Amino acid sequence: MGLKPRCITRDLKWGTPVPLEEYKDKVFYVWFDAPIGYLSITANIVPEWERWWKNPKDVKLYQFMGKDNVTFHTVIFPCSLIGTKDPYTLLHHVATTEFLNYEGGKFSKSQGLGVFGDHCMETGIPVEVWRYYLLINRPETSDTDFKWADFRLRLNSELLANVGNLCNRALKFAYTNFDKKVPEFDKGQLVQRDLDLLAHIHAQVHRYAELLEAVDIREGLKLANEISSACNKYVQDEAPWEKPKIESKRSNVIIGVVINVIRVVSLVYEPYMPSLLSLIHI
Repeated sequence: MGLKPRCITRDLKWGTPVPLEEYKDKVFYVWFDAPIGYLSITANIVPEWERWWKNPKDVKLYQFMGKDNVTFHTVIFPCSLIGTKDPYTLLHHVATTEFLNYEGGKFSKSQGLGVFGDHCMETGIPVEVWRYYLLINRPETSDTDFKWADFRLRLNSELLANVGNLCNRALKFAYTNFDKKVPEFDKGQLVQRDLDLLAHIHAQVHRYAELLEAVDIREGLKLANEISSACNKYVQDEAPWEKPKIESKRSNVIIGVVINVIRVVSLVYEPYMPSLLSLIHI
């Protein structure tokens, strides 16, 4: 179908003037020339900016944006770079989102509809909770809604009941029964149920890496939840707190396995909630 015409000017008093006499009363639309800021900001931080922006052999450029800004990043600005004849690093992968709405309507700062950065701070809710909800609700394939009821539900049923419950039960048990240490056990003590869990986690982590390589962010977080949930079920099924298992040292194996899996759990959550999950690194 070919390229379609796209307006790159605005009738405004402020902005970068178009350097042509017939367009002297117009300015460039901000996203026509704004992407140059990616390069200039890098150049202001480090003198070796060309290691990133003129190194197409070694650098893959990923960009993240809303769906309304795709044209300028995928067609217009790359064409400007190509037109210079210099070896600029061009876009490799663009990850776009649809719109995030608010309680069934649109966000509007002027009308006070929505929740914004200053509001998030005022609530006292940890930043990682906001990160989790916005990423698990990321509008990757269709518009999604920010809903306070859903926000509370996901916090309680996913973060607290899943990863929070897993860490609390296993680590508290280790603190109380194993002098705050990972219990010692021999690989020969592993039974099939332990090996099945570890094999499942290994396969899930491999799949998780594939999802992140493909910038499938929301599905990656869902899989992190599934990894934590599988470990939670293992703890519930194995019940290391039962007296016979404590006396036979079977609980040593169970808790040892779980704590090692918690280490994996903390790593798969870290890209999404870095500061919170660093607290449970084993």
